[in-house]
Amino acid sequence: MPSLKAILLNWTLKWTVKRHPLHLTDPEKLRVGTDRMAPDEPPEGVTLEKVDDGAVKGEWHKSDNAESGNLIFYLHGGGYIFGSPKSHRALTFALGRASKANVFSLNYRLAPEHPFPAAVDDALAAYRWLLDQGRDPARIVVGGDSAGGGLALALLLSIRDHGLPLPSGAVLYSPWTDLAATGPSLSFNEKSDVMFKKIYIEEGAKKYLAGANPEAPLASPHYADLVGLPPTLTFASDKEILYSDAVRLNERLAAAGVETEFVVEKGLAHVWPVFVGKLPEAERSVHQSADFIKQRFDAKAA
Repeated sequence: MPSLKAILLNWTLKWTVKRHPLHLTDPEKLRVGTDRMAPDEPPEGVTLEKVDDGAVKGEWHKSDNAESGNLIFYLHGGGYIFGSPKSHRALTFALGRASKANVFSLNYRLAPEHPFPAAVDDALAAYRWLLDQGRDPARIVVGGDSAGGGLALALLLSIRDHGLPLPSGAVLYSPWTDLAATGPSLSFNEKSDVMFKKIYIEEGAKKYLAGANPEAPLASPHYADLVGLPPTLTFASDKEILYSDAVRLNERLAAAGVETEFVVEKGLAHVWPVFVGKLPEAERSVHQSADFIKQRFDAKAA
């Protein structure tokens, strides 16, 4: 049963997000709006540093309790069209502190100005950049939500296929893994989802793909060979429209022999962990994520 705060948030999202045609909204308006709701300054114990190093742009969120070398490489959501390191600061600040790790949050290029595979190219370039700085892949965990969750999987596939050393794990929140929109929850959860309608997902995919094959593995990891990926923790709400993407991902990871954990919450909004500090369920998910992340660091160290 969702908390009272979650029920109130669901009601608010239903009347402020879902009722507006997301697929028809100007991308720049979406970007400004999501950034406006984010904290401008980090909390005590976290230092924010902006990065603009050629093709690699983003933010360092450095925690004063971070253990040496521990790093979360985070890829924000927003349908590949909006969102930024700033829009997701509440989550990345909290996740870094709870995990005793620094966070690098990537500001990858967005569609429709920069369609697929620009985001994947940027993520892989940033991972190479981290390795070139001497970062130990055994002490890196990749994280992402929604489109950023799908992008995190695409990054892992790219790392594997380019013969680079893989990070030690991945944490995914409500990942968007099938841009062909074949998941049954797009229909059976359309009423219960408090943020999205099926058409928002279908039209958003078209803006990112710009004519590319929606079943291309790096666009839709649902269609990829997942063998060899690192241990993965996935979160999803049973009432969200992308629920099937997470369910099928967990099944396909297990079938590929990948160590996988799947947490299903009841009646929550899509990517509820971004509301950390406002929802008890978000706090719980951040701490579950941190436990997994620390276990991955410890396992690799051992």
